[in-house]
Amino acid sequence: MIYNPILCAGVLGWASAQVIKFILFFMQNAKLNVERLYGSGGMPSSHSSLVCATLISTGRMDGWNSSTFAIMFVVSAVVMYDAANVRLEAGKHAKQLNAIMLKLLSPEEPPMDKKDQFKELLGHTPLQVVCGAVLGVLIGAVMPL
Repeated sequence: MIYNPILCAGVLGWASAQVIKFILFFMQNAKLNVERLYGSGGMPSSHSSLVCATLISTGRMDGWNSSTFAIMFVVSAVVMYDAANVRLEAGKHAKQLNAIMLKLLSPEEPPMDKKDQFKELLGHTPLQVVCGAVLGVLIGAVMPL
């Protein structure tokens, strides 16, 4: 049987964050949204959880001075920066574009279908990234190697 503890830690980090998003959405809105189990954006960042769980388990397995740990550190930093900056701004742009498109529709036209709108929940606030990172670090630290 093949077992890759680093990959398993990363997947568990991602899955844990997605389940937490689903539960938090339900608690805040009193309705189920299956998209929260696989979609991007929201609290906590599953991207941050995935890369941090992978980072910590890589350090534990290959050593904190290893090349693989250094590469994983750089990848983690890029992913978390992207989530809190680039994708967050893209989501803000999508929200504005959707608002503009709704204003441009004439009264005779049918309302804009949800599938035709831009996805607005893409990125994360810094707090969502930090919470995802903490979750990932914890998973990477306790995952058996």
